[in-house]
Amino acid sequence: MAPSTTPDQPPPFYWNENGQESGARWRSEAGLPPPKLVVVADDTLSADAAYRLACEGTALLWRGDFQNGRQLLNALARRTDNRKKRKEAASPAEAFHLHRLAQSQRARTLAMVLVPLAGDYGIPLRRAPDWRQACSEAYGPADGIDTVVSLRELLGINGAHEWRKKGVEIAALAGERIHPWYGVFSPLRGEYLDLLAEAPLPAKTLAFDIGTGTGVIAALLARRGIAHVVATDMDPRALACAQENLARLKLDKQVEVVKANLFPPGKAPLIVCNPPWVPARPSSPVEQAIYDPDCRMLKGFLSGLAAHLESGGEGWLILSDIAEHLGLRSREDLLGWVSAAGLKVLEKRDIKPRHPKASDENDPLYRARQNEVTSLWRLAAA
Repeated sequence: MAPSTTPDQPPPFYWNENGQESGARWRSEAGLPPPKLVVVADDTLSADAAYRLACEGTALLWRGDFQNGRQLLNALARRTDNRKKRKEAASPAEAFHLHRLAQSQRARTLAMVLVPLAGDYGIPLRRAPDWRQACSEAYGPADGIDTVVSLRELLGINGAHEWRKKGVEIAALAGERIHPWYGVFSPLRGEYLDLLAEAPLPAKTLAFDIGTGTGVIAALLARRGIAHVVATDMDPRALACAQENLARLKLDKQVEVVKANLFPPGKAPLIVCNPPWVPARPSSPVEQAIYDPDCRMLKGFLSGLAAHLESGGEGWLILSDIAEHLGLRSREDLLGWVSAAGLKVLEKRDIKPRHPKASDENDPLYRARQNEVTSLWRLAAA
């Protein structure tokens, strides 16, 4: 029986199996459309044949052993990585765009391995794990309708579930943990939190945290003694994630989490924002915390900051200069936006990143990462 659909539901997905048309609901957190070409595959399919089909745009609906399906996906990843020869880029910007293109092509190929999910999020394959809780966290409560999802996405969902259980230790919070949800960017890079922990507070009465995500910045501001913090975000997952983290840290009475596009109503003596650092188009929901087309959030924060600052207040902008080293944004652009917004720079505090990619010479963006600096810009009305 073909699945029904409504405008607010994922689209249906159809394939032929055993001479009959079958259907289920299609799921893709990245917003990918259902594949048009599908073959049913099992353990008899070789990795070379699977790779050839995936590269041609044919999806593989996996009916074999689940663990063998994972091994097949790994084999496709190896073939994809081995096939791509790195082109010598003429500029850092070209290196970045070639890197993003390679990432996109890789993701498209690996997304061609599909697995079924039962109406309760069970995986009806041999040796399949029980990932029903992980799926419920990502997709919401099961509605009893069979679905099809890419195996790569399903592995990502379970990986996010494990991070949510384990949490990320935050040194600036005295080693306490923040637990990121699926689709909410994890605060694995902690150097910018060290900047926040050390900068002199202009006041301890009120602060706004713009684009709170997991709530880690709001938690740090509250732990620094700010009496009331208003944390904003537009993403329902981020809002729920922040609320859960703040409650776990017993800061939910000190921090108010609200849905708002950048600024909440009113003014504050301190407004903090950690916008996406790279002006490029995200290819998945979680990448919206990294990539910001045309610096929309950065420009929005700067242009609205002065109107929301109390007299003598400060806006703290947390920003890496990786985009400058990649040739995607210049320092002159940034300072021009600051000036045009009626702002002035009081101080810039810098720190070098400590993440592993900063020292990985095999990373295609190594040169830019090697020179990267993360800064806290203390801004005020001019």
